[in-house]
Amino acid sequence: MEILYSFLDNTGFAELTIWNVMMMMIGITFISLAIMKHYEPLLLLPIGFGIIVGNIPIIEGMDLSVYGEGGMKLLETGEIIYEPGSVLSYIYYGVSQGIFPPLIFLGIGAMTDFSTMMSNPKLVLLGAAAQVGIFLTILAALFMGFDGQESAAIGIIGGADGPTAIFLASQLAPQLLGAIAIAAYSYMALVPVIQPPIMKLLTTREERLIRMPPPRRVSKREKIIFPIVAFLLCAMIAPGSIVLVGMLFFGNLMKESMVTDRLAATARNAMIDIVTILLGFAVGASTQAKTFLVWDSVQIFVMGAVAFGIATAGGVLFAKLMNLFLREKINPLLGAAGVSAVPDSARVVQMVGQEEDPHNFLLMHAMAPNVAGVIGSAVAAGVLWSIL
Repeated sequence: MEILYSFLDNTGFAELTIWNVMMMMIGITFISLAIMKHYEPLLLLPIGFGIIVGNIPIIEGMDLSVYGEGGMKLLETGEIIYEPGSVLSYIYYGVSQGIFPPLIFLGIGAMTDFSTMMSNPKLVLLGAAAQVGIFLTILAALFMGFDGQESAAIGIIGGADGPTAIFLASQLAPQLLGAIAIAAYSYMALVPVIQPPIMKLLTTREERLIRMPPPRRVSKREKIIFPIVAFLLCAMIAPGSIVLVGMLFFGNLMKESMVTDRLAATARNAMIDIVTILLGFAVGASTQAKTFLVWDSVQIFVMGAVAFGIATAGGVLFAKLMNLFLREKINPLLGAAGVSAVPDSARVVQMVGQEEDPHNFLLMHAMAPNVAGVIGSAVAAGVLWSIL
């Protein structure tokens, strides 16, 4: 019986709490949304399984422990999530030190075509306007009692860019990293649910029926020059954005130069897939119930939803404002693509537009503010990091 009791004491059931079960159910929900609804499956499935893994009670002294020696003290401060030297600590290192997000930006750059944005530069303003969600959320977080660095990390959720949110949170507020990452990726996955009602509420049927003229053809020389010039401008304006923006435009230069096809193919396929797996799993596994199911996490989720809605509304309303001064009107739906959930928000613009007119093709035009939003959120993160 002593052997049996010793065995039972060393199983996960002995330390399992209702809070662990709740987190596991959240993980299963993420997996279900990824498989059944196809909501960002490349992100939600690794995160969901990671949440399940991170909430299995671990026996003290097994080197997988999420607490380690003096665990409660470390747990309260949020400075260390995994015991130093454990397997998960090495995987999580890429998140906590901000290594994975720039590598993802490299892959994004290698798969992004900036030609639509270059052919119609005024659509870049929509990507900038959508970043209003970031700064209004920062003010809200300050009002709710978070300090400046925490507020900045929370506010970046409004950019709807998971890697950027993780990068800034890892630098400014590592104790909130798990909640911010889960909130950012959750709202990215729910783009098709959150954005359409806001877009329809703020536009008339006549506005949604506006057709955009075909974009002009962009030359190969322009495509090669653009990432170099754009990087120099962004880096000079916000030196803190060098890490993210530099990798983004470096990846794009490899793609457009046509002389590094192997490198570009690796960046946009094998490398970004590997990093996405590790990032999603590590972020999910960092959400232990004792650190995640707290009042701060609830506030972050609420503010994240508000930030995302404000960003969508900001882009749409700014497009309507631009139409007051433009001779050739733009479809205000394009403003919703200013949030940098690439390419889901652009697809939502196409979907909502075709509900009114099945022959109105907005996807190509929506990619302009969409990729501009990626740049805008990275620059905003750089500015916040530089200041704070």
